[in-house]
Amino acid sequence: QVQLVESGGGLVQAGGSLRLSCAASGSGFSANAMGWYRHAPGKQREMVATITSGGSTRYRDSVKGRFTISIDNAKNTVYLQMNSLKPEDTAVYYCYAAGGGLNVYWGQGTQVTVSS
Repeated sequence: QVQLVESGGGLVQAGGSLRLSCAASGSGFSANAMGWYRHAPGKQREMVATITSGGSTRYRDSVKGRFTISIDNAKNTVYLQMNSLKPEDTAVYYCYAAGGGLNVYWGQGTQVTVSS
């Protein structure tokens, strides 16, 4: 069984920064890709950023230049550095980890609230 544990969410003023972390653990598990989605009330879940074990990244347009995703393959841990936060970034952020085959695992979610 693979478990993902997230940390780093919280309340911050607009223009501030937060760093999210997500560690995946499980016997023999090695992530091929990890990333972050978010879900705001009244909106659909949306991809925020993804990264492969080789370091290839992808971001949604609205966070480019403000968010940076990184991965520590040895620790199966993904990070999301969020700078210049805006109220529209407010959401529950979920990390995921994809291993071999079609298995995708999800974290429990961490709340990010940006006040104006």
